[in-house]
Amino acid sequence: MSRSRNVVASMLLMGALSCGIASAEPATAGQPMTIEKGHFVLDGKPFRIVSGEMHYARVPREYWRDRLKMARAMGLNTITTYVFWNAHEATPGHYDFSGQNDVAEFIREAKEEGLYVILRPGPYVCSEWELGGLPAWLLKDPDVKLRSTDPKFMQPAQRWLHRLGEELAPLQLSRGGNIIAVQVENEYGSFGTDTAYMEQIRRGIVDGGFNASLLTTSDSAEQPGSLPGVLQVINFGVGHAPQKFEKLHTWQPGGPYMVGEYWIGWFDHWGAPHHVAPAKKVADELSWMLKQGYSVNFYMFHGGTSFGWMNGANWDDNNYQPDVTSYDYDSPLDESGRPTPKYLAAREVIAKETGVSLPPVPATPGTQAIDGIRLGESASLWDNLPAPVSSAEPRSMESLDQAYGDILYRKRIDADASGELRIDTLHDYAQVYVNGKRIGTLDRRLKQDRLKVALHKGDTLDLLVQNDGRINFGEKMLNERKGILGAVSLNGQPLRDWQNYSLPFANPASLPYASAACKHAPCFYRATFDAPASGNAAADTFLDTAGLGKGFVWLNGHALGRTWRIGPQRTLYVPGVWLKPHDNQLVVLDLLVEGAPVLSTRKQPILGTSTVGMP
Repeated sequence: MSRSRNVVASMLLMGALSCGIASAEPATAGQPMTIEKGHFVLDGKPFRIVSGEMHYARVPREYWRDRLKMARAMGLNTITTYVFWNAHEATPGHYDFSGQNDVAEFIREAKEEGLYVILRPGPYVCSEWELGGLPAWLLKDPDVKLRSTDPKFMQPAQRWLHRLGEELAPLQLSRGGNIIAVQVENEYGSFGTDTAYMEQIRRGIVDGGFNASLLTTSDSAEQPGSLPGVLQVINFGVGHAPQKFEKLHTWQPGGPYMVGEYWIGWFDHWGAPHHVAPAKKVADELSWMLKQGYSVNFYMFHGGTSFGWMNGANWDDNNYQPDVTSYDYDSPLDESGRPTPKYLAAREVIAKETGVSLPPVPATPGTQAIDGIRLGESASLWDNLPAPVSSAEPRSMESLDQAYGDILYRKRIDADASGELRIDTLHDYAQVYVNGKRIGTLDRRLKQDRLKVALHKGDTLDLLVQNDGRINFGEKMLNERKGILGAVSLNGQPLRDWQNYSLPFANPASLPYASAACKHAPCFYRATFDAPASGNAAADTFLDTAGLGKGFVWLNGHALGRTWRIGPQRTLYVPGVWLKPHDNQLVVLDLLVEGAPVLSTRKQPILGTSTVGMP
């Protein structure tokens, strides 16, 4: 799949993605980035790309500018970002590019800060993001095949790429913007070999208006998922640069050479340790790469937070592994945007190896701690169930037009029976109740799908299932529907005739709360509190979830994310811009805890008490 230098050099309007440019300000309109003699070229001069990944959806909009200034101060000349289809088209045909989803404004702000942009529109993006950025509603059709030429996937994907082009194609470099490259799909070599599919995605990107930028593919697989005439960049983690660049030289003998994702940290799974990568090791390898003249994109420069329900999951070693809410990633900028020793080490190397005079590092604001947030108002889930849908077999969330949250399956028992209750294909975490009393828990992570029960005629059997995040990588994502996907049986005999209660938790603040402790979990809790500081980064804090079990947290209408006592993450990032001086409203859903918990916030996060290196 390698190509000669002449072929690469001919790609004037198609080619490179993860490619930033060493320049103080983005070039003017009419000067697209090209490739000549194995180098990136802009305005007639060779450019080395020193880029960093940062995702607009993982950073509060109010902080975009501050994070971009930090990128320039570290020595970056480019920002790379995915675009998350499922964030923009939560329901079919309804597109949202407002507020937090205003990716065009994010790109414009990057330009104003002197940064180019590499755009990664997918439509599949991986990124430890729910279903790799694909909308859950695609899975409503049981026959759809994701990431294929299946019209049930390709038609909505093409519509999405065209709609995205309306927003972002005018921001390409040759049209006066700062987008220098656009990626075609994402790490397809780790998924499949269908070049017809890749060609259709490439055509959708070009027809969507991205015909004035270099195109690229990125991969970490043994063989890249690429196309003729499209530049390849390679992805790898700390400690692997020499051998990975040797591989890239075989893929693409004529150059240019770039690591599209230099994994300088790693992500965490619930129930597993927190990952770290030493700053010195990163700095030494970065120095080596820059000395070779290679271009680099840090993944992540600033990870941020997978707010809401947007964490993804992996399937490794035949195990389901849901990701935590924090996407700190042990990045140069931590989850709250504050520089780390890794930031300072990378900045020193970039300044030395590029000879560029860097702007000063912006001052870092402090954080705050708040005590005594008493969850004194409560509402039991059981008292606030919606109308159910009847079915012979349990229904999946997607079949009920539900993307996230929980789903409750209820059945009235017809005759006395005892023995083994089995759930076939549980996705992902179930609590089993008989007449409202919890008798057991089943967890997909632990391959649990059965437990002993004793049922009597007239009993009510409830199976409350929580979606812990859809798999975002590999073939397992093809069938990553949520809820109960198979039969429920008792002693091998199917249990039929179910009531399905869809629980997306769209507006938990509106429930009828009582000023009393909750006595029947799962419970919604609500608290009102004042904040000593508010409205800016100096008010940032971290909600300590010690004392909670498993659930979800909202603050002033913002979905902060998941909690789970198994760790490693114990604190949820609370952006100060989402706080008010008075009457802040905290809402907590907890599947396990009863009473009236009292919470507090900390000045520093707790992301894991035990740490391990990158895998």
